[in-house]
Amino acid sequence: MAIITNIEDLRILHKKRTPKMFYDYADSGSWTESTYRANESDFQKIKLRQRVAVDMTNRTTKTTMVGQEVAMPVALAPTGLTGMQHADGEILAARAAEKFGVPFCLSTMSICSIEDVAERTTKPFWFQLYVMKDRGFIERLIERAKAAKCSALVLTLDLQILGQRHKDLKNGLSAPPKLTIANMINMATKPRWCLGMATTPRRTFRNIVGHATGVGNMSSLSSWTAEQFDPGLSWNDVEWIKKLWGGKLIIKGILDEDDARMAANSGADALVVSNHGGRQLDGAVSSIQALPGIVEAVGKDIEVWMDGGIRSGQDVLKAWALGARGTMIGRPFLYGLGAMGEAGVTKCLEIIKNELDITMAFTGHRDIQNVTKDILYPGTF
Repeated sequence: MAIITNIEDLRILHKKRTPKMFYDYADSGSWTESTYRANESDFQKIKLRQRVAVDMTNRTTKTTMVGQEVAMPVALAPTGLTGMQHADGEILAARAAEKFGVPFCLSTMSICSIEDVAERTTKPFWFQLYVMKDRGFIERLIERAKAAKCSALVLTLDLQILGQRHKDLKNGLSAPPKLTIANMINMATKPRWCLGMATTPRRTFRNIVGHATGVGNMSSLSSWTAEQFDPGLSWNDVEWIKKLWGGKLIIKGILDEDDARMAANSGADALVVSNHGGRQLDGAVSSIQALPGIVEAVGKDIEVWMDGGIRSGQDVLKAWALGARGTMIGRPFLYGLGAMGEAGVTKCLEIIKNELDITMAFTGHRDIQNVTKDILYPGTF
C-alpha cells in the first residue's frame, strides 16, 4: 500500500501481515459482535456543525490526562497479546507513544513484561491490572509496577469472567501459536511476522510465567489463567488495591451510572466508559452512547474518559464534546503495529491527531480545551 491515509488502510495491511488467529483476536467481539459494531457505528450517527470565517491559526490539541501533559487526549489502551501482533509489540508501541507524547498502558496479559518495557523506554508508562484469585501474585505485580516507576494503574473491572469470542475458539488461540498444519500454512504466508518472532525471546505472557506460583511454562500457564480471573471481585477489592498502589488510579470498564458513582466514590482519579471493545457483554450499549449520562452523573467528581469504536480524530473530538476528558484507543494502534511495527503505531497517532486538528478548525475552534457539545449538530447526539 503506497499511501496510507486512514486507520482502515492500516487495518487492511495488518490483516495481510499478521497470522489469522492474532488478527482475529484483535478485530472481533463476543457472540454476535453487535456491541462491537455499535461502538463504531454510533459515532457515525453524530454529526458536526461546520463554522466558517473564524480564525483557525495557532491550533492546539494539547491537554492533560490525570495531570499528565499529552499531545492530544488519547492514550494507547492496554491490549492483551500485543506482542503477538508484531514481535516485541508492547515495546514498540510504548516507544512510539513516548516519542509522540501520549500515554501507553501495558496489559497484565502482555507478551513483553513490565521489566521488558521499562528497560527499553525512558519515560513512565501506565500499567493495567486484572484482579486474580491469587492475591499474593497481585501484590507482587503491583510492586513490580512500582519498581518500574509506572505513573498510573488502570484497574479493569469488566473481565471477572471471559466473554465468548467465537473466532478465538475456532482458531485455537494460544501464545505462542500451536504448530498445527493449518497454523503453519497460514504463518508461511506471513514471512515478516515469522522473521520477527524468530529473532525475539518474547513469545508468551512474561508478566505471569516465572512470576505466578506454579507457572513455569506454557502448559501450567493455560490451567492457571483458566482458573484465576476472579468472579468474586468487589468494590472492597478496589479499595484494597488503591491503598496498595498509592498512586494515580484509573478504573476501566464502567458502562452504568450507578457503577460510575461507585467509581467516583472510590477515590479513583479517572474512570473509563468502556464495554471492553464489545468483547464482553454482547448487546450492551455502545460506549459513546453511555458517555453523556455518565458525564452528567459524575463528571464534576471524577475525570471521565471513554474507549471503544474510535477510528479517527473526529471520533476523539466527538467524545471530547460529549464530556470525555480523555480517550483510549486499542484496535487502531494494533492495526498500525501489525502493519508496520513501531512506524505503524506512529502513523496511527499521526492520522488521528491530524484528523482531530483539522476537524477542530472546521468546527470553529483553535484549542481543544474550549470545545463543547455546541460543535455537534442538534438531534444527532
